Amino acid sequence: MREIFNGQMNKSNIKGTLIPIGGNEDKGDEENDFNKLDFIEEGILAHVVRKCGGKSAHIAVVTAASGIPHKVGENYLQAFDTLGCDNISLIHISGRKDTDSKKNLKIISEVDGVMFSGGDQSKITAKIAGTQFHQIIAERYRNEEFVIAGTSAGAMAMSEEMIAGGSSRESFIKGAVIMDKGLNLISDLMIDTHFIRRGRFGRLAESVAKFPGKIGIGLAEDTGLIVKEGKKFVVIGSGMIIVFDGRNLMHNNEQILKQGTPMTMTNLVVHVLSNGDSYHIQDGKVDVLPVSSPFI
Repeated sequence: MREIFNGQMNKSNIKGTLIPIGGNEDKGDEENDFNKLDFIEEGILAHVVRKCGGKSAHIAVVTAASGIPHKVGENYLQAFDTLGCDNISLIHISGRKDTDSKKNLKIISEVDGVMFSGGDQSKITAKIAGTQFHQIIAERYRNEEFVIAGTSAGAMAMSEEMIAGGSSRESFIKGAVIMDKGLNLISDLMIDTHFIRRGRFGRLAESVAKFPGKIGIGLAEDTGLIVKEGKKFVVIGSGMIIVFDGRNLMHNNEQILKQGTPMTMTNLVVHVLSNGDSYHIQDGKVDVLPVSSPFI
């Protein structure tokens, strides 16, 4: 798969859209009491449906990350049905042997978009990375107006350098984060989820210290990004995102520290962005939605 996305690819070649989501997105069931956006008009899944082509869009829900795939799949069927979108295919992958079945490859070759559920991001890479299934979604994302959405683990697996785990309590010390290789759908961003509620500032900061040429993105719950053509993203949802840009770090002692030692980073650029704000990945330019403007 590295020949498809190797970090040196011309971003202008990408025609598709990524929608990473911070987890616990509103599914129209009134369980998210913090949510203040209208589910039908402004909810994250409504954005996914619109980007995929509207209510008639064919969307595949992939539950490879989940330990309860059938329950998760039913929840998404119900949520998309609430949005008037009933052309949904469920793809349950129990092991790597299932991934490249004729049925799954046919579905993924025909759908307008795919939605990866939450769970364990390492299960996604273990079951999918390097398969024909992986190649199809990556090539469609590059060459077509194809949508790849993912929540929680499904968002984190999009990165080239993937946050695989780590402690939220041991903040800002070396060893707070565990890194692995992701699906490499976007090489510039490293994504962490449930970011505010679970206090994952330390492990995202360490990931940026390890890979200072990349941008750390912390997504709050019911909050996501629409990443168009790999160049720019717009924030959607009811919460906020934190951007850690370490590309101009002046001091970074991550490489010389022992495990468990507090870290030093200077000139780390941090942005707090919310619904409607946008960020240009290459140059770090931020466009903030005026306070008087309506939500997108």
